[in-house]
Amino acid sequence: MFAPTGISSIESCKMHHSVNMQMNENDNIVYSRDVVEFTHVAVRYCATLEQLQGCSRRQLTDSMLTLLPMLYLKAQTLPEVEANGSFLPPDKVTESDYDYIRTSVYALFGADDEFLDVVYEEAMQTDETQWRSLSECLADIYQPLRNYLAVYQDGIEDCMQDALWQVRDAFELYWGHCAVNALRRLHQIKYVAKDTTEDTGYDEDDF
Repeated sequence: MFAPTGISSIESCKMHHSVNMQMNENDNIVYSRDVVEFTHVAVRYCATLEQLQGCSRRQLTDSMLTLLPMLYLKAQTLPEVEANGSFLPPDKVTESDYDYIRTSVYALFGADDEFLDVVYEEAMQTDETQWRSLSECLADIYQPLRNYLAVYQDGIEDCMQDALWQVRDAFELYWGHCAVNALRRLHQIKYVAKDTTEDTGYDEDDF
């Protein structure tokens, strides 16, 4: 299976150190405390999904139940910046990278990956059933975050500002919804599936 060129634990530590140094030395908005804190959580999220080999479903569930609320909270504190994307380099995340993350998550959740979106507004107005995929939700969050981090790692401030604008805009448009949907499904898997393991196929040993 293809594996993306991801964030190793060493690279993650280096990024944390570099960003903290810049925050102390630079008053540019891309080094503000809110941006730095969001960036740290984004690093943890992406690194978790890039290092799923040997990870159990229970471990991933617990990690995501911790990281997704933090990510949503920190995204809401991101400052508004003026940018138009003209300084953004090509996306870092390829189709193969996306598929690797999605299929790796799906391999852990299997039959529990698909869930009904009961709060989808259009579904409430029609008889059409709206289904969602947990693995796609997590991959849809990973993609804009990893693209943002790739720009942030390069340290070119004009590009960083555009990347900040882009990831904040994407949060409002779609990956914030993905985070809420994924969190709701993960909550069901951990706390509801314990009483319905025969129906869901969830392995009690994972608890």
